[in-house]
Amino acid sequence: MKLKSKILIIAGSDSSGGAGIQADIKTATCLGVYASTAVTAVTIQNTTGVKSVVSIPANEIYNQIVYTAQDIKPNAIKIGMLHSKQIIHKVIQALNKIKIKKIILDPVMVAKGGSKLISDKAISSMKIKLLNKVSLITPNIPEAEILTGVKITCKEDIIFAANKLIQLGVPNVLIKGGHFKSKTVNDILVNKNEIKIFSTNRLDTKNTHGTGCTLSTAITSFFSCGKPLKKSCELGIKYVNSAILTNPKIGKGHGPINHLNSIELLKKYK
Repeated sequence: MKLKSKILIIAGSDSSGGAGIQADIKTATCLGVYASTAVTAVTIQNTTGVKSVVSIPANEIYNQIVYTAQDIKPNAIKIGMLHSKQIIHKVIQALNKIKIKKIILDPVMVAKGGSKLISDKAISSMKIKLLNKVSLITPNIPEAEILTGVKITCKEDIIFAANKLIQLGVPNVLIKGGHFKSKTVNDILVNKNEIKIFSTNRLDTKNTHGTGCTLSTAITSFFSCGKPLKKSCELGIKYVNSAILTNPKIGKGHGPINHLNSIELLKKYK
């Protein structure tokens, strides 16, 4: 497989390998995209929960982004875990310096087991200073509720919350509907011109660790290759659903999905 493009991932590390920067690298690689990284935090966790979070100094995050992008200029950027106001401020400074237009933000706020991963001041800073710099934001329902103050109980609430985020300056919003208890999962893409609903059948499994990280990186990967944003969302959702369907059942808690679902080994490697 020839490399199709390059992306820069700004996110936290997951020691269990199912989410965070580890999931991001796996996703990009399996989709034929080169991934460089800027690590924002080191999380100590496994499939049963998060034990602790160790922050990387904000200046060093800035240096990772700028120094890497000066040599390997990315076609697009994916942003994940930014858990402090200081880190968000430095990331914005770095983005202003390297001037990449295609940016996808996954506003990581709560781990699968319920642990909070971002401060209230960081959430406020994200809303005021970062949203107007990104091409797309991909919150799940709890994250969209935190960002907008809207209680989401139905499809109409999702669309209302998405429009509130658009008012904050982000042109495209994809709110993931996986937290609803329904047979069909509706992920809804909203911008000023259209509303697109991606509907898929719910897969009965507890192994969904890292789905949000994986989806945002898959979208970034397709977007970086020149595909339209709506098509990138569609293909990213298909990739994640295939990864959930073929999950390897690793760990005692919420296990990882199968990032390798898109890979077919050549005969000489079998």
